[in-house]
Amino acid sequence: MSISRYACMELLGRRLTDELVILSLGGAVDEWYDAAPHMRAASLFQQQLGCVSAEAFGLAVGLPHRRVVSLDTDGGLLFNLGILATLGNERPENLFVVVWDNEQYQSIGGPRTHTASGRVDLAAIARGAGIDQAHTVDTLEDFDAHCAAGLAAREPYLVVAKTDGVLQPGIRRKHSDGLEDKYVFVRHVEETEGITIMGPSEHN
Repeated sequence: MSISRYACMELLGRRLTDELVILSLGGAVDEWYDAAPHMRAASLFQQQLGCVSAEAFGLAVGLPHRRVVSLDTDGGLLFNLGILATLGNERPENLFVVVWDNEQYQSIGGPRTHTASGRVDLAAIARGAGIDQAHTVDTLEDFDAHCAAGLAAREPYLVVAKTDGVLQPGIRRKHSDGLEDKYVFVRHVEETEGITIMGPSEHN
């Protein structure tokens, strides 16, 4: 059984207010852009696999009073399983990790990931790495319940959502590039935290 990633995003988006979000490439970018428009400036849209949860962890450590959400993927997490051991050992209290598991590398045409075998269980791997709150869901009701729990938890919390891999039709494409996304996100953090991260551009 699997569920719509876009429907999950809509549920999660309704629960978010001042959190910071890191997410991966592929169809999830355009879906999140549309499903949670109020979170666009607070979301860092990444351009590569394997670093989303690691970057979210760094942000969570740097801003321990701020809730950080990682929207990772099965393919992305498989690129860097070591981050699970880091989270299990360091135990950030403000990090909620969602893994969209559609059992494929959708952004490059759909070759299967290891989770498609039915033997590779990302939540079980996370628990083995020391993340006690690691769960797999395949219904919208369970996903929403774990979002509520994960956003309130005082320990690392991970939920693997078994999604169907069907891209949401009729949504708007995000037209900004990675450089623009970076500046929008950084300026949002600066404004909401009252800090300076990057100074003004220097012109020669």
